[in-house]
Amino acid sequence: MLFLCALCVLSERFSEEEPMKSYRKELWFHVPNRREFINITPQVEECIRESGISEGLALVNAMHITASVFINDDESGLHHDYEVWLEKLAPHEPVSQYRHNVGEDNADAHMKRQIMGREAVPSQMENWISAHGNRSFTGNSTDDEKSGCS
Repeated sequence: MLFLCALCVLSERFSEEEPMKSYRKELWFHVPNRREFINITPQVEECIRESGISEGLALVNAMHITASVFINDDESGLHHDYEVWLEKLAPHEPVSQYRHNVGEDNADAHMKRQIMGREAVPSQMENWISAHGNRSFTGNSTDDEKSGCS
């Protein structure tokens, strides 16, 4: 069983006289497979609404070293293409090909996460909610160990 945790941190500042507003929320997701693409846009949008912050930056960060968050089209064909491409770049097996795999078998997951990135930072959050179209925040888990916020 795997859990992916994404951290949402939002901030805005209107002027030098006003203190900066910020908001933080942990988002947890059950990921049933070793690698999975999960559209987390609805949870990120809810986080943005809850914050009351309409302009500024949102940091959406995967809080495990073998998980990633990215923004791209939410299309099954693209997700399949990522699966194939990532496996060609850093194949899971044979696990003996990696020096990291001493007592574990996730070296490929570390490399795949490095390629996909660990966070997304959209700006102008009000515009993101109203006009993101088919783009989505996607949580990408690349390991079969329990991942969590730390």
